Amino acid sequence: MNKGESDSKKKVFALTILGISMSVALISTLISVIYSGSVYGQGDDKWYVGKGAKPNMYVTYKIQSHDTNQGQPFTMTIYFKEFNDTGHYWVAPVYVNDQGKIINGTFNLSDLDLTALGTSQIPPAMSPYRSAYTSSLEWLSAFVPKPGQSLSSPNWGKIASIGGSPIGPGGQEKITVPAGTFDTKVISWHKGVDNKIYLNRDMPYPIKAQTFADTTTTNPPLQYAFELQATGQGQPPVPKSVLEIPKPPLTIQTARGTYYISLLWTPDPIKVGNETDFGLLFLDNSQNVVPRVSYSFNMTDVNGTVIKDVHNQQALDGTGTQKVKFEKPGPVDVTVRVEDVQGENMGAFVESADFNLYVSN
Repeated sequence: MNKGESDSKKKVFALTILGISMSVALISTLISVIYSGSVYGQGDDKWYVGKGAKPNMYVTYKIQSHDTNQGQPFTMTIYFKEFNDTGHYWVAPVYVNDQGKIINGTFNLSDLDLTALGTSQIPPAMSPYRSAYTSSLEWLSAFVPKPGQSLSSPNWGKIASIGGSPIGPGGQEKITVPAGTFDTKVISWHKGVDNKIYLNRDMPYPIKAQTFADTTTTNPPLQYAFELQATGQGQPPVPKSVLEIPKPPLTIQTARGTYYISLLWTPDPIKVGNETDFGLLFLDNSQNVVPRVSYSFNMTDVNGTVIKDVHNQQALDGTGTQKVKFEKPGPVDVTVRVEDVQGENMGAFVESADFNLYVSN
């Protein structure tokens, strides 16, 4: 073999090896693309709290938090007004509407996970709602801060507080909420009951959620729930404060989730000068009537003046009644506390419900 033939064969061999290498690289790239979710128009497979946030965008959510207002719902509008490049946070005016009471403030939301930073400018009245925001809309950030985790991952970690239950993406579901219809990925875990969070890859917060507290009761109380009510571009309409007069019956679950207490009244609405009959119904966490209940009934006006305060009231068949005549209009607060059930004293455990009412002229 002469030198020319040898060089030619070497070139052919080198080109063959190069071709094989390129083929392997191409196959590897295709596999990577498929697993990353880029095939079939799925785009980026990762999600994190804050993904999809854009300047001049707003979202409005209806939120229930076990530790805020005894689980009674309120709405929160978050307006991503602008991004602060120096501090790496969103300047986000926030409007809370709690039964017609409007509270305004501004969250500075971290670009990392939409945490409401300590530099946020909010009045003291908004503090409970900020806590509710942290423990509901922003809760997932403990598992998926920026740059996020894969929506194809088998799990995102474990929840130590509820026995190490794994939390992670499951199936897909199309859901309809007041803001519209969305394709979602279901994030779930199980501890006694199923807990589910529905997220859309293009929205900064999940679309909907319903999770439950970690208790030993057969029907655990709701930990938090939320649902997207509206979203759009531009300055959102600022809600106006309006008086919302509650309608009977009002039902509240006690903090430990052991009982439900329902409050009814007649005539409705409550008016100055009329004697109002209040009815009470005591239920367990399975919604069954609880007999032989001893309870206290405390009512105060907006200034804290006691209108009625009685103890050791008996609801032998699970129902009780109280009569009150009001001398002036305005808000009144009612606290009903379970003191004894079927001869067993509650001791240090507080099983109570607070109701906010209004007396009209």
